[in-house]
Amino acid sequence: MQLRSRKLPRDAVHHPVFARFYARFSEAADVKGGVAAYRQELLSGLSGRVIEVGAGNGLNFAHYPGAVSEVVALEPERSLRQLAVRAALRAEVPVDVVPGAAEALPVKSEAFDGAVASLVLCTVRDLPRALAEIKRVLRPGGELRFFEHGLAPGRALATAQRAADRTVWPLLFGGCHTARDPVAAIEAAGFQLGPYRRLRIPETGLQMPSSPCVLGVARKPFTENGD
Repeated sequence: MQLRSRKLPRDAVHHPVFARFYARFSEAADVKGGVAAYRQELLSGLSGRVIEVGAGNGLNFAHYPGAVSEVVALEPERSLRQLAVRAALRAEVPVDVVPGAAEALPVKSEAFDGAVASLVLCTVRDLPRALAEIKRVLRPGGELRFFEHGLAPGRALATAQRAADRTVWPLLFGGCHTARDPVAAIEAAGFQLGPYRRLRIPETGLQMPSSPCVLGVARKPFTENGD
């Protein structure tokens, strides 16, 4: 793997309290909330070299198929990165966990066959720049697999999401913004949208601002005009 030097600091994100909460909550959600099945669906069919942006505590690692030859997993938060390193040791495919921010990926252009964004686009500081970086490091025709929070289709919950994003939600949840529209942002970044579906987590019970999600695939065009 060839990394390149970028200007952002090694720990551009530091949320130690949230990191501890997220590690516990995400593990419970995988088991009780059925999120593990979504991770399996997200990664199914991937092959070759893959970059995962915002790997968190590494819960995706166990679901990468054997056709994946290498995963470069970036995580900017130190506490979560340490947990991801432990998860990488248990993975059945080679996983290299490195520091780095989505807005300045420390890897060469067109170096990967696939990219994974899993519950991370809601937290990046500059979403267009992050998506431009993901597009840069994918080879032409490479896939972006995404599993993200998204803007609710209903007016009431969407209004609640916007209110939460303007107040305490990002402070409490590691910079998360629930009212972003990842599908629109991915398309605006120049990706060709493939199949995607909207879902709710949890499927039943009380809806939170983070409940509306979307899971799907997009592709980097072979040419700049989208062919």
